[in-house]
Amino acid sequence: MAVRHRLIRTAPENVWTVLADGSRYAEWVVGTASSTPVRGTWPELGAALEYEVRLGPLSFTNETVVRRCVEGSVLELEAHAGPLGTARIAIELRSWGEHALVIVDEHPLQGAGSALHNAAVEPIIQLRHRAMLARLAKVCEETGDAIDGHPVARPAMS
Repeated sequence: MAVRHRLIRTAPENVWTVLADGSRYAEWVVGTASSTPVRGTWPELGAALEYEVRLGPLSFTNETVVRRCVEGSVLELEAHAGPLGTARIAIELRSWGEHALVIVDEHPLQGAGSALHNAAVEPIIQLRHRAMLARLAKVCEETGDAIDGHPVARPAMS
């Protein structure tokens, strides 16, 4: 089971704002070229979005469904990946001082991905999570730089 965390240097509310916007999914999910809400109101239980993955000239469209949502702190998704099956992706958001600690826990649920999942696959998932959390941090920290159109000063990094 791949678990990874990252401290994002913005208020937890800024991170939740990004997670709760289904149209921004492709901005932070690695490998996703675009996303569109298709059912329900994201991120309510059962809401879904369609996402596109492009591999060279090929493109694949799949769906991600909200399976659990605790507003402001937990978002659990089931990502469908065609013949590879589905994966559970749990994102937990915790306050860490004035910043947000984001914890991602992913594992395959059904299909070929579940049958083929082993210790050799874990490093690949960890690399994907590292990139995904870096993208999420960038999007959230940029979002947090302006609230109501006004710049927000952030403490200098040492």
